Amino acid sequence: MIRTTNRRSTTCFNACGHCRQFASDPGLTAFHPALRRRAFSIAALIIALTVETALAAPTAIETDYSDQEILITLPTEVSADTPPVNATTAADRVQAYLTRARAEGDPRYLGYGQALIEGWPDERMTDRLRILSATLDQSLHRFEPARAQLTQVIDQSVDQAQVSQARLTLANLELVQGRYAAARGHCEHLATALPGLIAASCMAQVDARTGNPNDAYETLKTLTRRASEQDITSLLWAEGTLADIAAQLGKPEAEQHWRRVLTLAPDDLYTRTQLADWLLEQGNARSVVTLTDQYEQVDSLAVIRAIAMKQLGHAEGDRLAARLEERFREARWRGNLLHQRDLARYALDIAGDTDTALSYAQRNWQDQREPLDTRLLLRAAIAAEEGTLVAEVRAWLNRHNQADARYPEERS
Repeated sequence: MIRTTNRRSTTCFNACGHCRQFASDPGLTAFHPALRRRAFSIAALIIALTVETALAAPTAIETDYSDQEILITLPTEVSADTPPVNATTAADRVQAYLTRARAEGDPRYLGYGQALIEGWPDERMTDRLRILSATLDQSLHRFEPARAQLTQVIDQSVDQAQVSQARLTLANLELVQGRYAAARGHCEHLATALPGLIAASCMAQVDARTGNPNDAYETLKTLTRRASEQDITSLLWAEGTLADIAAQLGKPEAEQHWRRVLTLAPDDLYTRTQLADWLLEQGNARSVVTLTDQYEQVDSLAVIRAIAMKQLGHAEGDRLAARLEERFREARWRGNLLHQRDLARYALDIAGDTDTALSYAQRNWQDQREPLDTRLLLRAAIAAEEGTLVAEVRAWLNRHNQADARYPEERS
């Protein structure tokens, strides 16, 4: 018998950068920063979600269960799914799984999508399926396979809409990993092939991370004011980008931009996490508790909520911290900790374990170099008195001319 649980475990959506998904047909599907022919099995889900080796052996977890005991109940709409009959239906279903994963913070939907892709015949793969497969890989932190599939679409597809989608997704991946020259190249191609607010947002992100955040913010803000209110996808993308750059600059307008996105897309977990983090940094712990209510299943939001509760001396703070400790311990035991940033932050700001915090922050930064990843590594290194590591990170930032009001020395 395979031991599994119905717990949503370690949920990661910041790996996607601006991980928002909106319907946009026949144009871009904006990922801001994307079943086997037999019945889907629990084993397939476990395989799909196990993307890292176990890092430590925590205290024993109970594994002795009878064969009659129900350990997990799949969502009805998933367990009742029939195999898709064509590539369009398959792609629609994968995209629906991605949407559900991002809206609900439930990584099992990534597993469902991955199982469908893995069971789909290679000779029937389409550009759209490859892009969706790459988006799943990116969500599961398999960055190199994601990059390879997106590059294949860019190099071989004759469908310019799909090429533009692949470029946008790849530009976002390169931004997440701090490969700014590559990201800029894709943004420039996108601006030529499909000029507009999404391409402008793409370029603004690169400019902001490479020494020109003020101009990037003002230029994109002007373009956003001129944009049609009918183009919700592009406006949401631009508002999210403006919020990111405003936070980098230390502008209070960051909150306004994020709240505009949440007004139109309340299920946008990436934006909710970014806003919660911003409010916490501004010392507004009470607003954090309000914003994160009913989102304890999402690790990034649960950790920020627990930190806010700890600062407030909230009655529920110890309970949530204990749940997070159990959740991370179980994820490490299973070996499928999808996002190490959350564990590192938990260790640093709740458990006070600087060694664990630094270890996971370093591992995370090897793959992901978003500003929040960099800030966490700097904070963990400073707390552990690792001056050499702080200097190495600062040297990398200086090479890219990157500054951020949220980084420790910038705020001191």
